[in-house]
Amino acid sequence: MLIRTMIVEDEPLARATLREFAAEFDWLALVGEAADGRAAVDLINALKPDLVLLDVQIPEMSGLEVLNRARCQPAVVFTTAYDKYAVDAFELEAFDYLLKPFGRARFRAAMERVRRRLQEKISPPLIGEQIQLQQKAAALPKELLTRLFVREKNSIVPLKIDDIIRFEADDDYVRVFAGNRSYLISQTLGEIESRLDASRFCRVHRSIIVNLEFVERAEAQDRRLLIVLKDKTEILASRSGSQMLRKLIF
Repeated sequence: MLIRTMIVEDEPLARATLREFAAEFDWLALVGEAADGRAAVDLINALKPDLVLLDVQIPEMSGLEVLNRARCQPAVVFTTAYDKYAVDAFELEAFDYLLKPFGRARFRAAMERVRRRLQEKISPPLIGEQIQLQQKAAALPKELLTRLFVREKNSIVPLKIDDIIRFEADDDYVRVFAGNRSYLISQTLGEIESRLDASRFCRVHRSIIVNLEFVERAEAQDRRLLIVLKDKTEILASRSGSQMLRKLIF
């Protein structure tokens, strides 16, 4: 069975990754790509694909809105960096939900599930089963970040988590410091923190997370710690941050 597949993803590198992963399956046939919600709706209606690999956060309209507006209803596997949309995805009868960054093994498992259900012509889960899927999705452990995609001039490039010195809250965004550069990403500090290795990254202040590999020294200042990073940045940790830092480095 040949599964006619469409990719909807606004980030060129992420789109290329999906294309590369999909090319490993001779029963997946890529029939189209879209980088925004309006183009996705038009293309889904025109091509009527069997499967759509659909990012949730895309320009023009969300991936969830795309599904609601499309006239045909293909099988859908959502791809996103945010797990908060999992319940909505399963309510729309998504076949799977890939949390970025995901690897080949996770992608293969999702594609095999899609293939099995399409071959067997299994109808969407019954309400009781669907509720169980939603509960499981909400309870899924979050995959640790290994890289972030950041905007550099007119390109989107991957940045290894190991190379990041610190994260700082910047209004509703987060500023990422790596080397002698900084990048602004549209996530909250809490979202980032929840997917970092807690043994290597420490939230030393309400608005700052530091990579412990880049801590040069920590100086006691009353009940708080003054952190000096290898790039000579000085950060006065909060009392709770100082307590956490003492547990990690002393």
